[in-house]
Amino acid sequence: MTNKFIFKESVIGVGDKVKVVQKVTEQGKERRQVFLGTILKIGGNSENRTVTIRRIGSNQIGIERIFPLNDPFLEEIIVSREGRKGVRRSKLYYIRGKSKKEIDRIYSRTKGKS
Repeated sequence: MTNKFIFKESVIGVGDKVKVVQKVTEQGKERRQVFLGTILKIGGNSENRTVTIRRIGSNQIGIERIFPLNDPFLEEIIVSREGRKGVRRSKLYYIRGKSKKEIDRIYSRTKGKS
């Protein structure tokens, strides 16, 4: 499995904190919905590629969503904070058991490393 992929000329990898913008149609009206989170996993091959993104919601409940990259309603993926360069894991499932504070501590520890 790969640790990175290209989406509309931006390179996105596992461990990046991203902002996913999706077009939603409800009752004839269109709006943009934003989902903020960390990329846990990149799955699939070429045209069937999917991305699993996790965030911590209210009351410290983890929310995971799976986005297919060939979805026509997926407008853009913006990297708000890059993960550690040269990540050795393609699946970051160990983040599921950690709190938001512990995850931020991991990011601050690897901030200076390349």
